[in-house]
Amino acid sequence: MTGEHRAPFAALDGKTPEDLFGGLATPCYVIDEGQLRKNAALLGEIAARTGCRWLLAQKAFSNYDCYPVLAPYLAGTEASGLYEARLGFETLPEKEVHVFCGAYREQDFDALLQYAGHIVFNSPAQLAKFGPCAKAAGKQLGLRINPERSTQEGHEIYDPCAPGSRLGTTRAQWERQMTPALIDLLDGLHFHTLCEQDSDALEVTLQAVAEKFGDVLPRMRWLNMGGGHHVTRPGYDVPRLERCIRFAQAQWGVTVYLEPGEAWALNAGFLASRVLDVTENGGVKNAVLDCSAACHMPDVIEMPYQPPVFQACHCERSEESVPPASEDANPSTPLRSAQDDRSNVYRLGGPSCLSGDVIGDYRFDHPLREGELVLFGDLAIYSTCKNNTFNGMPLPQIWRRREDGTLEQLTDFGYREFKERLGRRIVQPATPPRAR
Repeated sequence: MTGEHRAPFAALDGKTPEDLFGGLATPCYVIDEGQLRKNAALLGEIAARTGCRWLLAQKAFSNYDCYPVLAPYLAGTEASGLYEARLGFETLPEKEVHVFCGAYREQDFDALLQYAGHIVFNSPAQLAKFGPCAKAAGKQLGLRINPERSTQEGHEIYDPCAPGSRLGTTRAQWERQMTPALIDLLDGLHFHTLCEQDSDALEVTLQAVAEKFGDVLPRMRWLNMGGGHHVTRPGYDVPRLERCIRFAQAQWGVTVYLEPGEAWALNAGFLASRVLDVTENGGVKNAVLDCSAACHMPDVIEMPYQPPVFQACHCERSEESVPPASEDANPSTPLRSAQDDRSNVYRLGGPSCLSGDVIGDYRFDHPLREGELVLFGDLAIYSTCKNNTFNGMPLPQIWRRREDGTLEQLTDFGYREFKERLGRRIVQPATPPRAR
């Protein structure tokens, strides 16, 4: 298993999207259990060799019908608040529930204590406010630290170590606000600084943690290294990751937790869509699909992110030549010559009224036609948990593709989901008549 990875469309096993998903109403998501298990097994091997404990960051993947596939390799779930904590508790009751939130609300905290076993605070003030009652309830407590060592270029929106970040406690803040009584409340420290990065970035971050908080860590029971570890991506440096884990264990005597989201479900999901119309404007061919970037794959606009498309290559809008091949290229994509023109380049966009509802420009090996199925890969993550009904767009149904190849529909979304998230008419009780 070690070193075995699958490209975004390898799970199709040589069959076409039409063969596999042609009978499904589009747009729809399909989650592939086989790839989920392969990802989880790789993480499980690392845990067996190092003794680290893996958590599932539900903010990236929270399709709980598939949790049983991951359960054998999970220590527990990571939540960003009350609802995710409750979801982890209810669906994996035998596992740990960890929660971190930038700031907790008083009206939520008593309920949170029912579900979470490990509670991480963002600041000394929050630790002082909620820590004593959480400790009295028998919970393990942590504080998120900010090692102030950024390892990202671009995508500042995902950089917790950016100047002025609200996330995590710096050493200067620690010196000003952490009292001996507050330190005694702590069972562990937590840092989360990575986003889709390799273990070299973790190594740099861990050095900064050692410099800033190495004197504190021997007093802790555990260290949570957060998420953003792209462990199941082809080419990820697993031996370096394991060295980082062992360093922390040996240096500070702590149990090491890691809480990736993407690594569990990387390349384990598809979004199937069909072409509704093809238009041309100023030399640009627009293929209008029944799926939407803004509604069904928000990271396309937020990051931005270009999902892979079956038998197509993403290209820059100004590109006049075929992009060079890369190690991560879609193996299902046929090679093209540099003499190819842009006759089969299409700007894929959604049917909404948002002008910027554009997924990107893609080069196909044939002209697109109305009704054709277009399959996007690597959309199990940050899709079903972030989608929305802007413009009255229906939520795509979610299907599970079992390891035997059969398909099971997991949802039945419709008009009700659109309407009830916007309001519900509450009938006020009638005012009783005045007594005479």
